[in-house]
Amino acid sequence: MAASKFSDIDEYGFKRDEDFDYKSYEIVMKNYLTVLTNRRIKWDRYMKKKPNLFRNDSNQLKRYVRKGIPVHLRGEVWMSISGGFQLQKQNPELYQSLLKTQFDAEIVESIKIDLPRTFPDNIFFDNIKLQLFNVLIAYAHHNKDVGYCQGLNYIAGLILIVTKDEEWTFWLLKVIVDDIASSYHTKTMTGLITDIEVLKELLNKRVPQINQQLDKFGLPLAVITTKWLICLFAEVLPIETVLRVWDCLFLEGYKILFRVSLTLLLNQKDAILQTEDISSLANLFRDMLKGQTVTNCHQFINSIFTVPGTLKRSEIEMLRRKVTLDRR
Repeated sequence: MAASKFSDIDEYGFKRDEDFDYKSYEIVMKNYLTVLTNRRIKWDRYMKKKPNLFRNDSNQLKRYVRKGIPVHLRGEVWMSISGGFQLQKQNPELYQSLLKTQFDAEIVESIKIDLPRTFPDNIFFDNIKLQLFNVLIAYAHHNKDVGYCQGLNYIAGLILIVTKDEEWTFWLLKVIVDDIASSYHTKTMTGLITDIEVLKELLNKRVPQINQQLDKFGLPLAVITTKWLICLFAEVLPIETVLRVWDCLFLEGYKILFRVSLTLLLNQKDAILQTEDISSLANLFRDMLKGQTVTNCHQFINSIFTVPGTLKRSEIEMLRRKVTLDRR
């Protein structure tokens, strides 16, 4: 095969895997580049007409976000649709004041240990390590119930790469940890544990045989999905797919986490049910996170709104209450 026209470094500075399928990627991008160009034109027009996007639940905005936010607008739009700008406006001095506090030495050490492990193959990362440290230490002292938890470095690091703005990254991290992934990153991780149980219940309603297969081979759903949820699919899915997921996440909230998780599992239903041992099952879950199904981010995002079927926030909340009571 001729050399690929695509670099082994993507536009966000991440080095592609050695086994990256350039041939399939070129097929995907042949059409997707046209989509990106059209979206950019439409978004530029939309932003001129409606510069204030905060909590705008219009169908047009939802449709635009689901089809993808252009790279040059992504940080600004995330801050608008998530409520980040409003939080910043309510307390404009908060971030800088947190950086002037006396830092907890144990938290400082934990963050410093994790910084070199964060996106080590990203060519831009050395230039933003200090900014990432500032964001993580500021948030740790702002939210003492969470402090610093592994996983936050990947979330904040990716936000920083996208926004290139330290303070915006702080506010977007706050939106994620306080609201979207509430109690995922506390010491007890009660929110994460609850939502994995909720995911299992949702899976039971759709294809219970998947849970049965996992139980048969002694592979708990938590083993598969904890990393998915703790870092919101960063370091799990291809980078452009993660960012498209986050576009929807910042507008529509935690429900997107369930839609993505269910889609990943339901897309592999037949393959999961055909596995004959835990080794082949584990390999399947590893390989499915790199195939064309997830690399084609436009197609994948479309699928998360169709494959799981109807998924209401009220249903998730009801199941959260149920699994919480069952644990008592």
